[in-house]
Amino acid sequence: MLVRRFEKKDAKEVSKLIIKTLRTTNIKDYSKAYIEKGVRILNDRNIIEKAHTRHFYVVCLDEKIIGCGSIGYDKEKEESCFYTIFVLPEYQGSGIGRLIVESLERDEYARKSKKIIVPSSITAKSFYLKFGYKRKYQSDIPNEDGLFILEKSKNIWVILKRGSNKMKQKIIRR
Repeated sequence: MLVRRFEKKDAKEVSKLIIKTLRTTNIKDYSKAYIEKGVRILNDRNIIEKAHTRHFYVVCLDEKIIGCGSIGYDKEKEESCFYTIFVLPEYQGSGIGRLIVESLERDEYARKSKKIIVPSSITAKSFYLKFGYKRKYQSDIPNEDGLFILEKSKNIWVILKRGSNKMKQKIIRR
């Protein structure tokens, strides 16, 4: 398995991966109209555009792209934000999402950030909570975009990376 930076030639395959994941996995938490809006937006041209302003990664198994994710950076706020994290449905639950998040957290944008923000789908919220991300707003209802805004301060994610297993467990349980 290989995690590498996105290349322009990956755009169609990444878009197909996202569309399949939206229609298969995310449909359980969203309306068909909401999913199809995402399908229209996340086409190959849009993916290429996003890759110009973000560090975009793909996970490959042999020659097949099975996951993707990107990170952007806001210099004024000294914050990073995760975007476009998707794993093909048939590979979900096998550690690919973890690999993507860990890769993004090692990216230079994350390393120079005080905080990482994740606009999480309803579907993925519990996944991010396992990594120490917390809800920015304490509502159990997603925002007007159908997302939960999660965040992790740098002091927490550095401890999670470097701390002992006991320390990790204590932080995650809080």
